[in-house]
Order: sequence, then C-alpha cells, then structure tokens
Amino acid sequence: MKPSTNPTRFHDPQEILKRADAKIPPLILPEPRTVFAERALRLRQLAAGHAMHDFLLMLAVVCDAQHERLQHYPDVPLPTDEQIDLARLSGYPLLNTANWQRDPVWRSELRALLGQALDKLPADSPARSGVQAVIDLPDDALEQQADRLLAGITLSLDIAAAPLIAAGLQLYWTHLVTATQAAHKHPFDMPFEPNHCPCCGSLPTASITKVRGQLEGQRYLHCALCSAQWHYMRVKCANCGSIEGIHYQALQHVSQDEPSEERAAVEAETCDQCHHYLKIMHMVSDTNVDPIADDLATLTLDLLVSDAEYRRYGTNLLLLFGDDESAAKLP
Repeated sequence: MKPSTNPTRFHDPQEILKRADAKIPPLILPEPRTVFAERALRLRQLAAGHAMHDFLLMLAVVCDAQHERLQHYPDVPLPTDEQIDLARLSGYPLLNTANWQRDPVWRSELRALLGQALDKLPADSPARSGVQAVIDLPDDALEQQADRLLAGITLSLDIAAAPLIAAGLQLYWTHLVTATQAAHKHPFDMPFEPNHCPCCGSLPTASITKVRGQLEGQRYLHCALCSAQWHYMRVKCANCGSIEGIHYQALQHVSQDEPSEERAAVEAETCDQCHHYLKIMHMVSDTNVDPIADDLATLTLDLLVSDAEYRRYGTNLLLLFGDDESAAKLP
C-alpha cells in the first residue's frame, strides 16, 4: 500500500482558533479504572486478521494484567508539597523520569503482572519464554534496563525484553500520576514543554483529536509512559513547532466511491521543515482509537513515511527497534 494525502476536514484551523478562548482542559490524566482495560480491548479488536496478530494479543494479555495490578497498587512515596513547589519554580515535570527515584515496588509489581500474564498465555505461546526470562532477571539488571529504556538509549538495551519492562514502568508511573493527583490540589498545574509530558517528561506516542462537547476537534498529545494527555495546537509539528509544510499521510484503505473528505482514523502528520512526523488519531473516524494500540497496529504507515525520509518524533515503549550506533537514541 502507498500513503495518500488527505485534506483536513470537520474542523479547519481557523475554526479551531476561533474556539481557542473556550475552556479547554490543558491536561487530561489517565482514568485508572479504564486506561489499561480499554487498551487491552482495542488490541484484541485490532489483532483480528492482522499480520501482527500474535504480538498484539500477547500485549492485550499484558494490558489485562496492568489493569488488574493498577486497581490495588501498593502505596509508594509521592511528591511532597516542597517538591511540587520546586517543580513549579523550575518548570520541570513533577515526576520527571530523569530524576524521580523509582520505588523498588515497581519491580515486584512488574514481576506480578508478568506472572499473571504468563498464567493467561496459551501453553504453546512462543512469548512464554520471554516473559519468564524478564521475571527471572536480577534486580540490578532490571534497573539498568529501565534506566536505558526511560533515557531512550538503545545501546545494550534488550529489545526483546523492553516492551515487558516498559509495561511495568507504565504501570508504576500511571499509578504515580493518578495517586499524586488524588493526594494534592492541582499538582501538575505548572508551565511545561509543549512537546513533552507535563507529568513525567516523556515523549508522546501519538496525538489524538477528541469528539463531543468542548473537546470537539481538540488535539492532545498522548504520553508513551503514563498515558497523560496534554493539549496541543492542531496543524502544528510536535517536534519543531512549525505550522508551515504540514501534511497528512494515511494508508489507502478508503474505497474510491466514498466521499473524498473521509479521513482515516490514523494518519501520519509530517513536517517539511524538520522532516519529522507523529501519528494523529481521529476519534471522529473511530471512537475506539487508542494512541498506544493503534500506533502498534499501523506499523506499515511508519515504514512508508520513513521511506519518504521522515523521522519519527515520539516513541512507543511497547515496540522498540535496535540501533547500531554506539550512542543510539530513540527519535
């Protein structure tokens, strides 16, 4: 399949700007009762007839376990009032992965969620050995892999184990964010870099345009780690901030007899200024889209856009690729 350029529809930039004065929440935090459960459901929907069927179903089982563990996550140290004030003054994300000290409970919860996933995987699943291998990793090895994963360093990163370790880190940071919100008044109400998560400082996996009410047509970037979503202007490069040379690419799956303005649920937003791209999901085309799950299921779009010499901005921690560079960084 070849990528096709689709025109913007439903809400043009001028219409969105006219609504800029509306009370749009700058930050939407994950809902702990549904975030992983809905992702698991979406992965199963996308797996049907997909070339990555087995991988998507394996991740659905992992997301099921994330959901179950999140409902009863052990207490962990949360930011103090002093740390919140310091984050406000510095402008750094409160739970920045670069300097937040992980509680050891993340390792025990990782092993517990993988143990639950192992119980649900078929006896003949080739994924079982990989899951067991991560469970058996010594604490030091887990911490070293987590450091590399969160820093975006692929040098010496176990690419096969990375998605499973990432699942434990996602679980921990999602709990951190939601528990901090429950314990403090407006803990994340502070200035932040527009293209990094205001809660943990991670890159986005993709962006998503909302439907219904005041959020209709509004765009949010979706954190790869904690699933927080933060508002970001439409038709603007998430990497360099340019509003010039923005185009939208999609896989050709809309028949020729359908309306020309019909949009794919998942597109790649490309920038001619910096030659980066980030996927954008449209709930108006499919209300069930999940930035993490749908990104995984549209890997072909990444390959096609990469062939056109655009480099991905952002990352999906559940599917990483190695790099032969001695100091390789994720895009």
